[in-house]
Amino acid sequence: MLYAIIATDVANSLENRLAARPAHLERLQQLKDQGRLILAGPHPAIDSNDPGPAGFSGSLIVAEFDSLGAAQIWADADPYRAAGVYASVMVKPFKLVLP
Repeated sequence: MLYAIIATDVANSLENRLAARPAHLERLQQLKDQGRLILAGPHPAIDSNDPGPAGFSGSLIVAEFDSLGAAQIWADADPYRAAGVYASVMVKPFKLVLP
């Protein structure tokens, strides 16, 4: 089943985000290589694809996991959590309708 991982960043966490980004992307690449990643990306803190020093306000990942518990365990192990980037992370079942 698909699950949405919806994370909200701590204010002013851009430096920590950039430092942890390679490890974060490596985990996402593993999901992609397994054919389980639907989409992933950050929420810019301003209305721009390149928010510069404004940074990001959070992230969204939609991926396939065996269960809600498995998705939660995966989300809890995200390098952004360990680096103090995420203030909160919500994991919810997701039903893809379109496209």
